[in-house]
Amino acid sequence: MIKKVIISKDGLEELKKELENLKKVKRKEIAVRIKKALEQGDLSENAEYSEAKDEQAFIEGRIITLQSKIKNAAVIKNGKSEIIRPGSKIKIKSKGSEMSFNIVGASEANPSEGKISNESPIGAALIDHRVGDKVEIETPGGKIKYEILEIV
Repeated sequence: MIKKVIISKDGLEELKKELENLKKVKRKEIAVRIKKALEQGDLSENAEYSEAKDEQAFIEGRIITLQSKIKNAAVIKNGKSEIIRPGSKIKIKSKGSEMSFNIVGASEANPSEGKISNESPIGAALIDHRVGDKVEIETPGGKIKYEILEIV
């Protein structure tokens, strides 16, 4: 069964831009590099050719990955909700300190920017909870209790 890729509208647009760039710009650049390397002759000891072919393989793999993500995208609907779901911006409290997070799909997760995946231990545990709920979450550092202060 094909897994849906949970993603924001902005995240989907970023994937589409990256795909467009890879297909229209990067493919052409790598073709030029390969052509120049081929003109140098002996391919058995041609590092430029090997590097260009490796980069070509990476680009083609990334294109396939992006096409799959875009095809299977389930865009997060924005808007205030009474319960935490992908797309929710939340404020939680733990051990006296407050933290704000945006619950996003795994492909957009970036904890340093406050974006946590709905599939991460914390994100998954917070899904379907409400303001005022206290949630105990098993983390690599042990169990931590969180109180949900706000859902935006």
